[in-house]
Amino acid sequence: MSTPEALFTADRPPLRVRMAARVAVAIALPMAHLSPRRIRHVLVLARRGAPPATYDQASAARSAVIAVSTTCAGKGCLPRSIATALLCRARGCWPTWKVGVRAAPFGAHAWVEAAGFAVDEGEQAQAFLPLMTVEPVETRNP
Repeated sequence: MSTPEALFTADRPPLRVRMAARVAVAIALPMAHLSPRRIRHVLVLARRGAPPATYDQASAARSAVIAVSTTCAGKGCLPRSIATALLCRARGCWPTWKVGVRAAPFGAHAWVEAAGFAVDEGEQAQAFLPLMTVEPVETRNP
């Protein structure tokens, strides 16, 4: 039996943004099948040298990702969050990437945060206890 599902809606971004988002999604979809340790390792490498993303930068990246992928627009929170983080990195910044669980009812979720807030998740992410986090590394200027 199938259940009805509403997809996220997004405005259609410009061609250059759509192409970058498609590349991020093409990388994120197979990456989502890796072990959690390998996903974290790849994302830690990807974040190197990138300043923290603003909420608007992360939100724009997330919107572009869901505009080009029905998987990411639906229940594909892991590839959506990975693609969003990678697209932010392609634009020169890095959001905080998180994966967490909740106990009752049991569930797992992946999302990105910027400026201390879950990006376009509403209050849903607050119900999850973060298990894995890849934050931007603050660089010090001498």
